Amino acid sequence: MASAPELIFYVNGRKVIEKNVNPETMLLPYLRKNLRLTGTKYGCGGGGCGACTVMISQYDPITKRIRHYPANACLTPICSLYGAAITTVEGIGSTKTRIHPVQERIAKCHGTQCGFCTPGMVMSIYTLLRNHPEPTLDQLTEALGGNLCRCTGYRPIIDTCKTFCKTFSCCQSKENGTCCLDQGINGLPELEEGNKTNSKLFSEEEFLPLDPTQELIFPPELMIMAEKQPPKTRVFHGDRIIWISPVTLKELLEAKFKYPQAPIVMGNTSVGPEMKFKGVFHPVIISPDRIKELNIVNHSCNGLTLGAGLSLAQVKDILADMVQKLPEENTKTYHALLKHLRTLAGSQIRNMASLGGHIVSRHLDSDLNPLLAVGNCTLNLLSEEGKRQIPLNEKFLSKDPSADLKPQEILISVNIPYSSKWEFVSAFRQAQRQQNALAIVNSGMRVLFGEGDGIIRELSILYGGVGPTIISAKNSCQKLIGRPWSEEMLDTACRLILEEVSLPGSAPGGKVEFKRTLIISFLFKFYLEVLQILRRMDLGHYPSLANNYESALEDLHSRYHWSTLQYQNVDPKQLPRDPIGRPIMHLSGIKHATGEAIYCDDMPAVDRELFLTFVTSSRAHAKIVSIDLSEALSLPGVVDIVTADHLQDVNSFSTETLLATDEVFCVGQLVCAVIADTEIQARRAAKQVKIVYQDVEPLILTIEDAIRHNSFFKTERKLEYGNIDKAFKVVDQILEGEIHIGGQEHFYMETQSMLVVPKGEDQEIDVYVSTQSPKYIQDVVASVLKVPANKVMCHVRRVGGAFGGKVLKTSTMAAITAFAASKHGRAVRCVLERGEDMLITGGRNPYFAKYKVGFMNDGRILALDMEHYNNGGSSLDESLWVIEMGLLKMDNAYKFANLRCRGWACRTNLPSNTALRGFGFPQAALITESCIIEVAAKCGLSPEKVRMINMYKEIDETPYKQEINAKNLSQCWKECMAKSSFSMRRAAVEKFNAENYWKKKGLAMVPLKYPVGVGSVAFSQAAALVHIYLDGSALVTHGGIEMGQGVHTKMIQVASRELRMPMSNVHLRGTSTETVPNTNISGGSVVADLNGLAVKDACQTLLKRLEPIISKNPQGTWKDWVRITGSLYFMLEKQEGVCERGICVN
Repeated sequence: MASAPELIFYVNGRKVIEKNVNPETMLLPYLRKNLRLTGTKYGCGGGGCGACTVMISQYDPITKRIRHYPANACLTPICSLYGAAITTVEGIGSTKTRIHPVQERIAKCHGTQCGFCTPGMVMSIYTLLRNHPEPTLDQLTEALGGNLCRCTGYRPIIDTCKTFCKTFSCCQSKENGTCCLDQGINGLPELEEGNKTNSKLFSEEEFLPLDPTQELIFPPELMIMAEKQPPKTRVFHGDRIIWISPVTLKELLEAKFKYPQAPIVMGNTSVGPEMKFKGVFHPVIISPDRIKELNIVNHSCNGLTLGAGLSLAQVKDILADMVQKLPEENTKTYHALLKHLRTLAGSQIRNMASLGGHIVSRHLDSDLNPLLAVGNCTLNLLSEEGKRQIPLNEKFLSKDPSADLKPQEILISVNIPYSSKWEFVSAFRQAQRQQNALAIVNSGMRVLFGEGDGIIRELSILYGGVGPTIISAKNSCQKLIGRPWSEEMLDTACRLILEEVSLPGSAPGGKVEFKRTLIISFLFKFYLEVLQILRRMDLGHYPSLANNYESALEDLHSRYHWSTLQYQNVDPKQLPRDPIGRPIMHLSGIKHATGEAIYCDDMPAVDRELFLTFVTSSRAHAKIVSIDLSEALSLPGVVDIVTADHLQDVNSFSTETLLATDEVFCVGQLVCAVIADTEIQARRAAKQVKIVYQDVEPLILTIEDAIRHNSFFKTERKLEYGNIDKAFKVVDQILEGEIHIGGQEHFYMETQSMLVVPKGEDQEIDVYVSTQSPKYIQDVVASVLKVPANKVMCHVRRVGGAFGGKVLKTSTMAAITAFAASKHGRAVRCVLERGEDMLITGGRNPYFAKYKVGFMNDGRILALDMEHYNNGGSSLDESLWVIEMGLLKMDNAYKFANLRCRGWACRTNLPSNTALRGFGFPQAALITESCIIEVAAKCGLSPEKVRMINMYKEIDETPYKQEINAKNLSQCWKECMAKSSFSMRRAAVEKFNAENYWKKKGLAMVPLKYPVGVGSVAFSQAAALVHIYLDGSALVTHGGIEMGQGVHTKMIQVASRELRMPMSNVHLRGTSTETVPNTNISGGSVVADLNGLAVKDACQTLLKRLEPIISKNPQGTWKDWVRITGSLYFMLEKQEGVCERGICVN
């Protein structure tokens, strides 16, 4: 085969030519490292988060059309991009040239917080607009199905999408000249008159118009290449892999004959993750992405034939077109397939994954294969031996060798037959969310009746997610043939299928009882669906459905919940230049949207930079018998491997051990660190470190295990108030119970990242890190390097999400990275992959609680006795603190006159759990609210009634002896009740539930008392530094970390008000221990409050110094005043300048 000497493609309108292409290189690292286009982010590496979304454009010389589609750069091999045009977020707009309307609107609609996901969001919306300039809201939300955001809750992102829709369904569009917000319709009270509140945070009139004619054109050179250059097979040789891209069917068959074990790769959405995450290795990959026979669409009198190379998105469009053109009775299989194609994965994966690849992969939770099997589809195969056709049935799906592809065969196309009048096909799936989530259980079901008689002639039922492969209920279906479609048949079917599709208690994926329920639930829905259609076709022959059964037939479709948002307006007397209280856009919002915001791993590589990766424990509790580093150290590019022996007396800090010594206490514990010239070399070497373990008992994983083995950190924590024993003697009823609460991953979009740069003199070192606590990083690094803290400068410009997870474990990794950098005198970068991050770091503490509550029959709770346990993991971290905060906040908004609550942090063999949004309050509040609900049920009252009875009233005292004025709490409760029309809505919910047997609604209202901060003076301090320059501009630095909450923007607002200058005159650099030392952890919902007061203090001091000059020239500008001040400083050698620190102690 001839090999193409060059790989040619375009990126953002610029031609790229690569001559030595490594087939293992994905587009994402190529963009970030080779082209320095860092706007495209790494979030998960598996196509699941959308942070790496780019637009790929390809020209088809046959149809003369350009196809634009979104793709995950993390899964796209650059070898597959010959002749393609790539557009990244930098290519559609920038602050240096012009910004694109999508970038502008997502920023001005407040759709960015930490901003790490924003470039991916922008590219998904942008790609849709290239194909549909006036999209529907359904199209926009479907386009974002493959993008995750951890910060915003999506509402402001959906608000952005609405601005591109010509119409959408809320009456706020005022198409009829009316809006429910204006009229108080639907039984809702009218909004108050006047200008006290506002329902909008942005003005659409200010937006740039979307002009499709101004977009980047497809490179004409690529069109000429596609039409005039004779296609050539391309063969790329890497260090370990050969990539073959044939262009004719003959060449494909030759390659498959020569390399029968080589996988066929189209979109790399299956083979790619297997190679990356499961350790599968393929020395040869065949990618036939330009062979026209694999992209055919043929119609016949019997059905549709689709090429195996068509993407799932193309299949979806083809089927959607078919159901519009063909009679409904012929398209029942197509409708069922479309139902799943709309939710399968995200838009990016659907545009990359091929139909053939999805079928041949035969994943146990495939959404399409059960439907294709029940639809009697056939597979057209081809090899050098000739053509062959096999049924896509349960034998094929179970990988039975007698019904499988031969090693040298390829799947050319798939035949999907039309359905008939008395044939019915349905699709079912249940997942944890509607898009971009694997099904817990899915199913395809088909039945064929005799002509008008309702007797089953054929029946096929297949389930996915319930076994090692897709399971067919073939025997059950066979026994049901010949029976009428009746309730007796349904009862028999349920019994037979549960016997045949049996699930052992240890089934993969767990949720066994839920899966058993879904197996029967899907069958019941199928029975009802078919019965309803049969009744419509022949009213007299089939019974009607009970009214309360009809709700079982309706799917829970995505709905856009329109909410009435009210914001307090600023006082009309407030000066226009004063920004406090105004809906100011996040000042990094535009940079987030253009990809110009710099995160830790976006920083350019330093000369001779090294990369560090960790080797972690694979055992939960074991002795380390030996560590063999020889093979890893012999690999190319490996510089060093740091172990506990290197760290010796600095191998621990506070409650943490940096690297394991002779024993490991959890899977994911750091054992050693590999340092190499490149990331690839470091990761390959880490896999070659050989560790021999000897398991140690006991193995403690759960809270119950810890209680059984008395495994706790320190002593119990206790909060007691009143006389609980006496109270229990006088109550009407006593209720006891238990509650288990699971843990939670932080899933910050930016993984743990750091870059450590030795300065070359005086042992100085700079640490650039994604953390919430630069001061803590500074302390740990200084301790490990045995230098004073003034030699270690920690810098944080912004963090791509944290939520409590970037403090202690971050400091451990930063210290090891700094040790490596100091030892070798070279910069060292460490960036965790998503799997590593989730393995090494802990999350929210799982909780277990026991409670005993004493109450009166009228709902008054007089006594509450609780025991709280959290799973702390293998080291203390912040788990005891979480327990303490949980105890202090467990009363929520309720006055418990007699209370005893004890808490323990359990030591287990799991990665150390830590702070996560709420810091103990979510768990403690859930336990307390569970008591409230149980008491309400026992008393025959609504939970809201019991909540109101037990709420704090007026001036009161908390269990920890703090005075509280609960007047606002009562007022807020009453306002929410009135403004939400709670009673009316509750009545509507109860009516709906009475009329719908299988589908229910719920409505609840819960009060909240959330003390901010952590109750310690030491952690309630902040500092700031403000400079004013001679041109009148100001520079602000402070101790808070920007992690999405907009604290930098808020600080500029504070400085703007206090210095009486426009926000555009104030600049804010990132946080650094060099400018503001001894900073506190950013958390506890008080970062803006504390640092804002510090900025205010500094600004007021500066302004006070300038007052004499301002009073002499009140009409002057800041530039005038500061110039005079500067002159006085130099002429009179006056020591009071225009730089000041501010502090806040709460």
